[in-house]
Amino acid sequence: MSIPSLATLLEVATEVAWAGGRRTLAWFQSGLRADTKADGSPVTVADREAEQVMRDLILARFPDHQIVGEEHGTGGGTAPVRWILDPIDGTRTFVRGVPLYGTLVGVEVEGEPSVGVIYMPALDEMVAAARGLGCRWNGRPCHVSDRADAGGALLVATDLDAVRRRVGNARADALVDRVDMQRTWADCYGYLLVATGRADVAMDAEMAIWDCAALMPIIEEAGGRFTAWTGARSIDGGDAVATNGRLHDEVLDLLGVR
Repeated sequence: MSIPSLATLLEVATEVAWAGGRRTLAWFQSGLRADTKADGSPVTVADREAEQVMRDLILARFPDHQIVGEEHGTGGGTAPVRWILDPIDGTRTFVRGVPLYGTLVGVEVEGEPSVGVIYMPALDEMVAAARGLGCRWNGRPCHVSDRADAGGALLVATDLDAVRRRVGNARADALVDRVDMQRTWADCYGYLLVATGRADVAMDAEMAIWDCAALMPIIEEAGGRFTAWTGARSIDGGDAVATNGRLHDEVLDLLGVR
C-alpha cells in the first residue's frame, strides 16, 4: 500500500480546506441558527455540509485513507494515512457573523502529524505546511517571531476564563502580567498569527484532536513549538500551547501544569 508524497498530500489538503471553507460562506452572516450536540457544543448545517464536501474530495482521490471529522465521525479505509477535519473551527464565532473562524485539515502519516492547513474563509487567508517542506502564508514562506523576551510578547487565547479555571487566578494573572499584551482573537486564528510571526503565544484550555491536528505541523514548520500544557508533543492532549519556541518553556512554567 503506497503512501503519497507529503507534497501531494499538502496539495490535496489545501484544495480540501479551500473547498470546505468556501462552502461555509454560503451560510455565513445568513442568520443561521445552531443546534446543540450531545456534548453541549453547537453545530450547524454549514458544519455538516462543509465536512461532507471535504470528505468527498478526499475519498475521491484516496479511497483507502482514513478520515476523522468532528461532525461525521470516522470513516474511509485502512491505509496508514489519516485525515483529521474540522469544517468550522469556531462555530459560535461563525454563527455570530464574526469572520475569525477557520477550516482545518490535518493529515497524519503513520501516526505522525505531517500536513496542516488553516483556511480562514471570510478573510481569504491560508497557512499551509508539510513536514520538511516549510510553512506558507498565502503562498509565501512564513516564520514565527524571533522574540526572546516574554515581556514584549503578544499572547492570544480563545477564552482566558477557561485558562483561569484550569490553573487558577494567580497563575493566570502572572502569565498575563508577564507579557506585553493579551487578546482573545479566537480559535485557530491565534495559531495562524503565531505561525506568521504576528503573535508570540497562543493557548487553549480545551482542545480536541480535530482542533490540533492541523496546528502542530504548521507551527513546527514555521519554526515554533506546539505541545500540550504538560509539554508533551501531542495533538490529543486535551489542551494546547503554541509559541515561537524561544518562549515555550517560560510559558509552560507559568502555567504550572507540567
